[in-house]
Amino acid sequence: MTATYTFDVFSSLDGYGAAGGDWTGYWGKQGPELLDHRLALHGGEQRRVYGAKTFRAFVEMLASSPEESDVRDPWVTRMRNLPTTVVPTTLESPLDWPDATVISGDAVDVVARLKAESDVPLRSHGSLSMNRALMAAGLVDRLQVTLFPVITGRTGLDPVFRDAADFDLELVEQRTLDGHIQELVYRPALH
Repeated sequence: MTATYTFDVFSSLDGYGAAGGDWTGYWGKQGPELLDHRLALHGGEQRRVYGAKTFRAFVEMLASSPEESDVRDPWVTRMRNLPTTVVPTTLESPLDWPDATVISGDAVDVVARLKAESDVPLRSHGSLSMNRALMAAGLVDRLQVTLFPVITGRTGLDPVFRDAADFDLELVEQRTLDGHIQELVYRPALH
């Protein structure tokens, strides 16, 4: 049995995964439906997969925020406590993260092996360059884009699909959260 792999990413309308300037997390657009939906997505058994850069960003974000901070939404706390595999190029154990394992090597090889061996679905949030490589290798089963109603032309950071291959996308799910956030789930195929 092969586990499914979901590349889960937040994006502005103009394709950025984050923004500088005075934007806050979720571009300030989160509401109760989004947060409840994110918690439900992380309620079942699954394994998280991260590249080193995104993993470090999560560790730093959580370490620098107090317990009562908005950064520690219930879904983020749940996500942090799921089994996690980090595929680094520059990171070593031990990690300040419960149930995290470092597996060095090429991400395509590591994730192909995880998909073949895992009893539970695999999900990655962010880890843009790693997930672009996994999509190009045909290892991403689902591309879940949560599209926030903002344009960050001057302050946008981390273009989600910069230098990605060309893909055809089959829409398999869609929903509107809090009346203005779109979640689009696709099955990607190399074009």
